[in-house]
Amino acid sequence: MINELLGKCKYILIESINKLKSSDKRKALAQIAKEIGKGGQSIVASEFNVSRDTIRKGRYELESGFKIVDAHNAKGRKKIEERLPKLMDDIKDIVDSQSQTDPNFKTTRLFTRLTVKEIRHQLILQKGYTDDGLPTNQTLNNKVNELGYNLKKVQKVNPIKKIPETDKIFENIKDVRKNYGGKENTVIISIDAKDRVKIGDFSRGGKSRNDVKAVDHDFSANYVTPFGILDLNNDNVAITLTESKLTADFIVDVIEDYWINNYLKIKDTLVIHSDNGPENNSRRTQFIKRVMEFAVKYNITIVLAYYPPYHSKYNPIERVWGALEKHWNGSILDSLDVVYKFTQNMTWKGKRPSVKVTENSYDTGVTVEKNIMTICETALYRAKEIGKWFIIIEPTKCNDVLNIEIKV
Repeated sequence: MINELLGKCKYILIESINKLKSSDKRKALAQIAKEIGKGGQSIVASEFNVSRDTIRKGRYELESGFKIVDAHNAKGRKKIEERLPKLMDDIKDIVDSQSQTDPNFKTTRLFTRLTVKEIRHQLILQKGYTDDGLPTNQTLNNKVNELGYNLKKVQKVNPIKKIPETDKIFENIKDVRKNYGGKENTVIISIDAKDRVKIGDFSRGGKSRNDVKAVDHDFSANYVTPFGILDLNNDNVAITLTESKLTADFIVDVIEDYWINNYLKIKDTLVIHSDNGPENNSRRTQFIKRVMEFAVKYNITIVLAYYPPYHSKYNPIERVWGALEKHWNGSILDSLDVVYKFTQNMTWKGKRPSVKVTENSYDTGVTVEKNIMTICETALYRAKEIGKWFIIIEPTKCNDVLNIEIKV
C-alpha cells in the first residue's frame, strides 16, 4: 500500500519521519494511517517499525489537541533501593563489622571470606531477608562496589614511626661516619639480606623485551637468599647466595670471608651498619660471640652501628637490592645458576658485584649459654641509652674473655 502511494519516495518519507521526536512523530504516523484508511495502523506500524499504541497516541493527540508527555522515568524496573530501602545500610553494617582494622586482628569478625555470596548469606542470617526477596548476586556486587567496598589489596598497618631512641640512634650513626669515615685504617660496610627469591618458572612482574612465558601458579619449595655487603669506602658490592637458612654463623662467615679477601693485615678497624635483624642484632648471643672471636682472630676493632627499628630503608645496602630487583624484573629465575648470572651482571654505580654461592648448610637456633654470655658482655662497650644499637668490640678485651690466642 505504501509503495503504491509513494513509489520511489517511500524511503525518503520513512527517513524524514524517523528524524522527528515524540509527539511530532506520533502525529505524523497517525495522519498517514488515517489517509490509508482501513488497516492503516497495521501497515504504518509494520513499515515504520513502531507499535500500534504509538499510532493510537498520535491519533489522540491529533483529535484532542493535547500533547502526551512521555513518562520515561516511570519505565523499567524500580531501583533496588526503592524496593528494599534498608538494604544499603544493612550491607554497610555487615561489611564494616568485619573490617580488620586492628593490627592484632582481635576484633569480632566472621572467620570466612566476605564474598558477595557470603554477604547474601549474612543478610538472610542477620537481617531477616529472604533469598527470593534479595536481588541477584550481580546486583549485590554492584551495590557493594557503589558503597566503596571494591576489591583491593590488603594494606599493611602503618608501623610506629619512631621509638624514643630513634633520634639519638641517627645522631650516633652521623657521629660514627664523622669519626671513622676517611681514616686509612678503617673500613665501613653496610650489610643486609634481601628477601629470599623463589626459584621456578614464575612471573616476577615487570616487563621484558623478549617473549617470556611464566606458569600460572607459583608453588615452590626452592628459595635462594642473597646476602650483601656494600663497602662504603669504595662502593664495591659483594653478594653471597645461599639456599640454606640465614643464621648468625652464616652472616659472620660472609663478613670474615670479605675481610680476608680484601683487607687482611691492611686495616685494623671495621664499622658495620645493619638493621637490628633477628640473626644479627646485638642481643643475638651467637652473633655477638662470633663477632668477638672474629675481632680477636684478626686483631681488629669492630664497631656495630645499627639503624633504628622501622628505618632499615636508610641502610645503604637496601639501595643495592632495589637495583638488583629492577635488573632482573620481568625475567624467569628458574635455577640457582640463573639467579647467580643475573646478580653477577647487575651494576651498582657502574661496577659489577663480586658474587659467590655458598653450599654450606647452617643450623638454626644455635645460642650461647647465659652464664658464658654474661662474661662476654664484660668485654663489650655499649653506648648509654642506645647500647642496643651501638657496640664497640676491641680485640684485647675480647681475648681476655675468650681466652684464645690472637692470630695476626
